[in-house]
Amino acid sequence: MDAGDLRDLPLFAGVSDAQLEELIAGSTEVPIVPGADMFHEGEPADFWWVLVDGAITLHRKIGREDTVMGKMDVPGRWAGGFRAWDEHGLYLASGRGLAAGRLLRVPTDVLRDRIDDWFPLGGHLIKGVYGTARAIESTARQRESLITLGTLAAGLAHEINNPAAAASRSVSALDTACVTLLSALRGLAEGDATAAQFSALDELRLELGTSTAAPDPVDLADHENTISDWLDDHGVERSWFIAPPLAAGGATPEWCERAADVLGDGLGAGLEWVASTLSATTLLGEVKESTRRITELVAAVRSYSQMDRGSIQTIDVTEGIESTLVMLGHKLRGGVEVVRAYGTGLPRIDAFAGELNQVWTNLIDNAVDAMDGAGTLRIGVRAEGDRIVVEFTDSGAGMPAEVAARAFEPFYTTKDVGKGTGLGLDIAQRIVAEHHGGTIAITSHPGETTVQVRLPHQPPR
Repeated sequence: MDAGDLRDLPLFAGVSDAQLEELIAGSTEVPIVPGADMFHEGEPADFWWVLVDGAITLHRKIGREDTVMGKMDVPGRWAGGFRAWDEHGLYLASGRGLAAGRLLRVPTDVLRDRIDDWFPLGGHLIKGVYGTARAIESTARQRESLITLGTLAAGLAHEINNPAAAASRSVSALDTACVTLLSALRGLAEGDATAAQFSALDELRLELGTSTAAPDPVDLADHENTISDWLDDHGVERSWFIAPPLAAGGATPEWCERAADVLGDGLGAGLEWVASTLSATTLLGEVKESTRRITELVAAVRSYSQMDRGSIQTIDVTEGIESTLVMLGHKLRGGVEVVRAYGTGLPRIDAFAGELNQVWTNLIDNAVDAMDGAGTLRIGVRAEGDRIVVEFTDSGAGMPAEVAARAFEPFYTTKDVGKGTGLGLDIAQRIVAEHHGGTIAITSHPGETTVQVRLPHQPPR
């Protein structure tokens, strides 16, 4: 190949024969063999490929299909070369021979040196465009990640705070109950209560606290007053402390009379022991429930973040959705009703679970924002052939067709200024389409917007 082969290409208009010879000297002529691959999508773009004659097709892997994205069939068309100015540049498609011909394969370092020598200003401009575009995209994506992380952290703190505070209050009250219980035991011992009396009192205690139904607050208050009046009538001190646990446990004046028959002069200490025992049991139940809730939240965080698992695994899609709902629970309680429609016998799929959870977070968060925090969010999961279909439908105002058509464009957002980066759906599309070989689409009309995600049972390898 010599300068004459390149001189008439529009790409090299204004370039002298001497300059073309310099370019050719550092490059390689590559014959086009129909059906043979020249370069591959996703690999480092270390060469600049210029079509001299012949033709190649440009292919991209979409799901399991090899899709033709375009052709290079006009001499002077080019591909690749991005690493001349961007160290992270990759081929955006694969080049495959279509018609016999020739390509000029120029190493990126040669391309960069020639541009810097021939058009120094142009080289600086190209490098600046690449650098600026990547910096803006990187900063914006980091900001999107920080916003999501901040939202999840605030939600998790809110979710954990309630059971943690309840456990703390219960432990403090349990300490008081235990001190009172030991004091009551000492009072029984000092009152010369016999083993038979204590055994009979314990039998009476076991009759209480068996009800699992939540009492009506008004009825319970009336019952406390009745028990308190009985205690006052029988000279029992600290009736304000003893009456509530006894009433909550189901004690009646008749039960109290039986206790008085058993205890005699030790009635006050005996009933205080029973009340303390009931309080301790109730408080232990509250601590158990609170710590169980915290454990569930931690498990949800681990499931959401997938921090203890490999990058790709066989998962139940609904588990990831449920852990995401837990993480966003603070946003849903403001008036969002979640309606689940999960199909039965759903197959498990191979997926990047942590990335899918990021998709669910973006879609649920967008749906809540679209409804201004109040409405109905329907989540459907079903199997269709070799795909799992996940749909998020909100009852928000909807979006115009022209907005829905651009929803997946990077940096395009329908939210108010300062409330969105326009990267949520772009990231979701990249994860679903590029990493899992699936599709994501939006249909919208007033009062109903649906985002549908279709995932294959196995992502492309």
